[in-house]
Amino acid sequence: MDPARALAAADPGGATGGVTPVNLELVTLAEDHAVITWYTGVAGTDDGLGRMVPAPADGEVRYGTNPRRLNRVAYGISDNTPYHYVELTDLEPGQTYYYQARSNGKLAAPMQFTLIAGNAVGTSTYGFDTGGPYSFTTPHAPEGSYLFSLVLCNDLHMGETQAGLVGGQPQYIGIMQEPGLPPYPEVMLESLVQDVRNFDPAYLLAAGDISAEAVPNDLSRAGQLLSGFGEYQKDYFITRGNHDRAHVGDAYATCRVGQWQGNDCFHDAFFPGDQPTYFSEDLSGLHVIGLDTYDKPGSGGDAGGMSPDQLAWFQADLAAHRDQPTIVFGHHPLVVQDSAFPITASKSLDAAQASSILDWYAHTPGVFLHHAGHTHRNHRTISPAAPGVTLQEVAAAKEYPGGFSILRLHTHGYALNFYKSRSELARRWSERSRQEIMGTWSQFAFGNTVADRNTVVARDLSGLHRPRPTHPHTR
Repeated sequence: MDPARALAAADPGGATGGVTPVNLELVTLAEDHAVITWYTGVAGTDDGLGRMVPAPADGEVRYGTNPRRLNRVAYGISDNTPYHYVELTDLEPGQTYYYQARSNGKLAAPMQFTLIAGNAVGTSTYGFDTGGPYSFTTPHAPEGSYLFSLVLCNDLHMGETQAGLVGGQPQYIGIMQEPGLPPYPEVMLESLVQDVRNFDPAYLLAAGDISAEAVPNDLSRAGQLLSGFGEYQKDYFITRGNHDRAHVGDAYATCRVGQWQGNDCFHDAFFPGDQPTYFSEDLSGLHVIGLDTYDKPGSGGDAGGMSPDQLAWFQADLAAHRDQPTIVFGHHPLVVQDSAFPITASKSLDAAQASSILDWYAHTPGVFLHHAGHTHRNHRTISPAAPGVTLQEVAAAKEYPGGFSILRLHTHGYALNFYKSRSELARRWSERSRQEIMGTWSQFAFGNTVADRNTVVARDLSGLHRPRPTHPHTR
């Protein structure tokens, strides 16, 4: 039976008239907590974007270890809202839980995948054809002692005013912020910087597309907001994306002449003087390599690429830190797979360069994670060319699902968990921007499975050590 019909049968009246809860999603799944979100709207209405008009309502999740006895209840971080965010806490590792979400007594229907395989509400399809309850099984925590955490984020697009404009295709109508509200890139980044405090992270890595088009004021504003996390090149680190490339025009005339074209305001803003736009740092024993994956001429709509100088430096740096635990981050993914939309060369790094890098990784046992953005989606890939390295795409900070990943490092493994940004305005924009690409955006961006955004991996990280608690966000 179709899930929507099954839900209507289980909850008469829930699909017609009044407040209707939809878009149920299991966002985060860790060993001791889970985050569940959904949206409530007025059935039969259209806000002009193809979704129901928002309807404030209460929200609760009932859950338990028996599908016939949901004896625990959790409530949202906001009362009487259309944008529901509920965290289930004090969960047991390795335990299967069953849950149902309700607003105004009506069951929330799951976000459905029609273009891809998978589901948005659990680690199995339990309950999916019956309207719930749905189920998930918590992972076990990484083994060993906890060391520290990092924030992984990307695609801030500061200065952008319309989301969902893909490749200039006229059928895709851009979605704008609601009149009178702050610019959505600022809303999302302000929430991100505030939200990550809950995890006491030591460092933040922002993998490119910091700006919409590298305008100096937008780059400066991004830096101002990120400074709420800590000090640049000590607490947080930035790499270039294709949107941050050197540009031509009066808005860029005061910036240095670009190596490849135009004027390079990104270089001035984040790598002044003689600094190259790529780097490596040792952070509490962790080797971190930041790549400039648009170190080339171009309009931004082609494949990413690195200069011969950068590639030679990168290979030498990997060799010099062959056995040290290492994370690499840069804007363009090395590999793009399992997409609901066509996969073109522009979605990733130059194929020949990516192949060489995977070969280097295969001979560099210290590398365990490559973090990329650009695709604006959550997706985890393991390439047979370098099976010891997780290739992790993280969804954009600036639009649905709108958030960040927390990487928790332990002496014998790590956990990676995605979180949506939590402020009321952030949840409001995230749900509005879900309607990008004629309403199909969520099937691409969220992640095909829970494992695309939440994983635990065994790994020897015993060479790392805890950083001193000197960052402003930990005081």
